[in-house]
Amino acid sequence: MKPALTNEFEALAEAPSPELAAAYPLVLDLDGTLLRTDLLLEAVLQLVKRRPRSLFMLLIWACRGIAHLKHRVAEQCEISTELLPVNEPLVAYARAEAERGRRVVVATAANRRLAAKVCSRFSFIGEVIASSENTNLKGRAKSRALTERFPAGFAYAGDASVDAEVWRDARFGIFAGRDPRVLARLEALTLLEANFAQPRPSLREWVRAARLHQWAKNGLVFLPLLLAGHVLDGAGWMKCAAAFLALGLTASATYLINDLLDLDADRQHWAKRNRALASGRIGIPQAIVVVCALLAAGLTLAFVSGGLAVLATLLLYCAATLGYSLHLKRVPVLDVALLAALFTMRLGLGAVAADVRLSSWLAVFSMFLFLSLALAKRSTEIGRKGISTAPPHGRGYVAADAPLVVAMGVSGAFGAVLMMVLYLVHEAFGQPLYKSPELLWAAPVLIGLWLGRVWLLCGRGVLHDDPVAFAITDKTSIWLGFGMVASFGAAALFG
Repeated sequence: MKPALTNEFEALAEAPSPELAAAYPLVLDLDGTLLRTDLLLEAVLQLVKRRPRSLFMLLIWACRGIAHLKHRVAEQCEISTELLPVNEPLVAYARAEAERGRRVVVATAANRRLAAKVCSRFSFIGEVIASSENTNLKGRAKSRALTERFPAGFAYAGDASVDAEVWRDARFGIFAGRDPRVLARLEALTLLEANFAQPRPSLREWVRAARLHQWAKNGLVFLPLLLAGHVLDGAGWMKCAAAFLALGLTASATYLINDLLDLDADRQHWAKRNRALASGRIGIPQAIVVVCALLAAGLTLAFVSGGLAVLATLLLYCAATLGYSLHLKRVPVLDVALLAALFTMRLGLGAVAADVRLSSWLAVFSMFLFLSLALAKRSTEIGRKGISTAPPHGRGYVAADAPLVVAMGVSGAFGAVLMMVLYLVHEAFGQPLYKSPELLWAAPVLIGLWLGRVWLLCGRGVLHDDPVAFAITDKTSIWLGFGMVASFGAAALFG
């Protein structure tokens, strides 16, 4: 029950004065408030990444209650708590209040083991009240615990609607969430001491997290249809377009899954630490909901537009991507081979969707090309890591691997050019589609120039660590790509 307000409090219409607020302990929630993430979900993701079979154990622990689940997860996993993103303005406010002599306490539904580890980062926190194996300190349970601990009153900082139970019994409230409706609820229940609202993720941030620019890769699904000479096949184009969209939706879901499983590693990366998920600008629960929606939409579209064959190909892509995210990305050489295979699967999906034969020469060319690009990405990562003997950010490579990675990557580039030449000689020149097949000789030359440029910039240390992003933003790359398309178009139209 909330203590009766004195006339002094009844007279307050706005935020309390600093002197008046300082008379009451400042109690901070942890998940979504002091931290811009959720400790339980962080721990579960790390546990699943290290031991995928633990998914079954999570279900068993959950059957015994959420408090027991939190306790067992805290026992089984280790989180790099020093890397967890925080609400910096709220941290600064709490530190300043502590320096003024105000008592600062954390009261959280997170397990006490993880909560204590997180709070050890902050010297201004004097006490931690958290969930035990048998008690989930959330909502009404938290309110009762705080009322008993601080019968004279307290100020409480929270972020979610469940915190309304605590604000109801608090002298003052502090908002640190994203939902303005929760803020309005707080102001209806108690006096607002301070507002440290976090902005909602923008549409641009969701677009970046879903890697919509990576959908450019999915243009490969149209290639088998084009090279088979079915340029005027309207039904084939529609099927490939549906496969393109289904693959894009599914791939965006897998990118988000990869980011969820890579939170710790991304926070140590020079560039990836600024990603929306790693920095906490997009919450883990919201990302999980979007993943489920994207997967459902992509797989449903694949089945409706292409039947079981297209769906099976897309499921194979999903399985390979999940295997990559969970473990195979940390296996040297195998990781880049799998990345090359994922690109080649796009060609396979296009062939299945359009019901045309996929050239074996083209498939091998794809493997060499994307193997070279994947190795360029790894070379860039190793170079940025420096001379450390530790694998860079969860990868399986060390600095001593740099010469081998470069050698394999450049060899893959030459292999791609050779495979393109063999494709032209053994298949393209014999197709009636091309009226002037000799114009196709420009293609291997342009591909060789582009791959040479990629490795030149890689050696200079100025290549973006995402070759696809580089390819669609680099003017020289765009012109070389346009020239290659033009060579195929001219070979087909003029003669």
